[in-house]
Amino acid sequence: MTQPTPIRREATRRPHLLDLFCCAGGAATGYHRAGFDVTGVDIAPRPNYPFTFVQGDALSVLSDLIATGGIDQFAAVHASPPCQAGCALTVGTNASRGWGGTHVDLVTATRTLLDVTGLPYVIEQPNGRAPIRRDLRLCGELFDLGVIRHRNFELGGGWAAPQPAHRPHRGPVRGWRHGVYRDGPYVAAYGAGGGKATVPEMQQAMGITWTDVREELTEAIPPAYTHWIGTALLNTQMEVAA
Repeated sequence: MTQPTPIRREATRRPHLLDLFCCAGGAATGYHRAGFDVTGVDIAPRPNYPFTFVQGDALSVLSDLIATGGIDQFAAVHASPPCQAGCALTVGTNASRGWGGTHVDLVTATRTLLDVTGLPYVIEQPNGRAPIRRDLRLCGELFDLGVIRHRNFELGGGWAAPQPAHRPHRGPVRGWRHGVYRDGPYVAAYGAGGGKATVPEMQQAMGITWTDVREELTEAIPPAYTHWIGTALLNTQMEVAA
């Protein structure tokens, strides 16, 4: 996929982006490559996170930044709140097995606080029933990756990006499904067993080399996604400033 052409910026200072629910930094790395400095926040320790990291509850940290005026140091916010309430895998498994488990919806609370900041923001969620606008939908095939990994993005705070055309998939995801093994050009970067990807396969397929923790890889956004989004966001900001 062709990356948006960056607009030349005269200032040398890189804008600062806040990365909430950051996990190991897949999204952060893409934004950094696009031109942002990044600070990540996650409730769990993330020693593999490659940028400035704050351990804490993401919504509490964001609330404190708003209350103290610390949010003013940031030019934009990315948030990937846990998606168990609306994730297609969770919803499908609960329905098929009659579990009907309940999960806290953090998406709505996150959006409410992000709207207060007045900053441009991105909320990311996998396919499913999460309550977000699907302003942008990206797929690994758009970036010639070894995963499909569809992700939906709500773009808030007064900015927009064009939706790239979806490329047809080149084949199935490798692994067992309904008792049938299929080979294919993509690996399943989630779970374990059943032909799921090994840690080295996930690293290669998503372009993530700085962590070898399976849980972090299975939750990660490929950096190529947010490299594209971050470049589009910077272009939008520069056009407004001009």
